[in-house]
Amino acid sequence: MYIEQNRVFCNTTFMNFLSHYYFDRHVNNCYHILGTVLPDLLKNADKSIIIHPEKLQHTDHNVNSIIAGWNKHLAVDRYFHSSDFFLHHSHELKKQLLPAMEGSPVKPFFLGHIALELIIDNLLLTTGKIEVDDFYKHLSGCETTVIGEFLSFSGLKDSTRFFKFYEDFKRSQYLHTYAETHQIAYALKRICMRIWQNPFTPQHEAQMNDVLGNYRDHLLPDFMSIFEEIENKLIDI
Repeated sequence: MYIEQNRVFCNTTFMNFLSHYYFDRHVNNCYHILGTVLPDLLKNADKSIIIHPEKLQHTDHNVNSIIAGWNKHLAVDRYFHSSDFFLHHSHELKKQLLPAMEGSPVKPFFLGHIALELIIDNLLLTTGKIEVDDFYKHLSGCETTVIGEFLSFSGLKDSTRFFKFYEDFKRSQYLHTYAETHQIAYALKRICMRIWQNPFTPQHEAQMNDVLGNYRDHLLPDFMSIFEEIENKLIDI
């Protein structure tokens, strides 16, 4: 029911918001939760936005909670992208997608990387590891003034574009579609259209859907191993 009204959101680089949320799903602090996905939200809103609040300290504990969540995001990304799990499965996906994208201008490594992240989010939802409604409730609990103070304190002079995107993001609740495996190829297409004008034909999409569906089933029995691995590493930071 979310698909048609929210297709416009596929032209942004949504990938593993829900994987980041998983690590703090029991945290009862909406500002911390927002911080865990804020680096990617900003990137989606305007890829030219670059801030580095990692070592900042504010007098407002809510702003500091956003900073703590931001640092958690960076740590999770660092562990995930250097893991054997990521290196192996993004490479395997790249190889399996190659025949399906013959004639496409899209770089296979780029596609393997993004596809893996989308599949993992799909698995978190379809196996009941997280509830996407809980994620959106956290975001809705954050006050705009606090977010604005964080952005200003971090050096962002004009947050207009971010807040327009952010309000649309919350209203659309597009991440519900991540539970629908057949939407992964469509999401990949829309992401690639930010770089390549006509990345895939309908035939490409159909073949990619088959590959992605099969690889999702392949990952299903063991996909939680990467979350367990990262959680063990996060204990030390």
